[in-house]
Amino acid sequence: MLVVGSAQSGAQIAEELYQSGQRVYLSVSRAGRVPRRYRGKDANWWHDRMGDYERTVDQLPSPQAKFASKPMISGTRGGHTLNLHQFARDGVILLGRIQGVKDGSVVLAQDLKENLARADRFEDDFVKSVDEFIAKNGLDAPEGMLHKLGDGYNVEQLQELYLEDANINTEIWATGYTFDFSIVQIPVFDEDGYPVGKRGITAYPGLYFIGLPWLHNAKSGLLFGVGQDAAHIAEDINRGPQQRRTHKITEESIAA
Repeated sequence: MLVVGSAQSGAQIAEELYQSGQRVYLSVSRAGRVPRRYRGKDANWWHDRMGDYERTVDQLPSPQAKFASKPMISGTRGGHTLNLHQFARDGVILLGRIQGVKDGSVVLAQDLKENLARADRFEDDFVKSVDEFIAKNGLDAPEGMLHKLGDGYNVEQLQELYLEDANINTEIWATGYTFDFSIVQIPVFDEDGYPVGKRGITAYPGLYFIGLPWLHNAKSGLLFGVGQDAAHIAEDINRGPQQRRTHKITEESIAA
């Protein structure tokens, strides 16, 4: 099996496949990693407590940052950490990013170690932010103990992978998705195909969007937070046509 992409979906799929006895090749992406639990609480509990989910879209470094992949983590077996170094220890063949296909082989970038280091730093940054938050607020929390691994740094970086030689007959692409709003025949989208508006309210009366990543804040695209945006839109609908808010589309708003 060849799995392409190592964010949440790709990493979860790869783990389930190799734990069921399949030989798995995993093309590693730039996705980060967080521990499932740290200092007695789930990672999402800490994100919520620290206010990370309340960050609004205008605080992002760029409009494209809305589409960043989610860090690898799993909810199976009560929730557990996913770590590519553990994958390598368990026999998964880690690969760099796929650059192209040529004569029955995939051409690989030599960025595997770089992407592994990026995931390690992502976890380190999360742990540091939790430690600092606990210290600043005087919280009573157990000491944090994370098992550091580095097996992925010891693997050979392949330049090409011949699918037939590796006996790969299944490829699973976990490389994200794009929006398809072709049903909406109104010029309400920016150059990235994302609807322009304010918390789902557009410049066109009666046209709303909901459930999109960073529609308003970091939890807008999650079951955990979509209800707040839905309530905001429902409130606007209940105002009636004369009192409804609209968001004027300008070049500045599209750029933002």
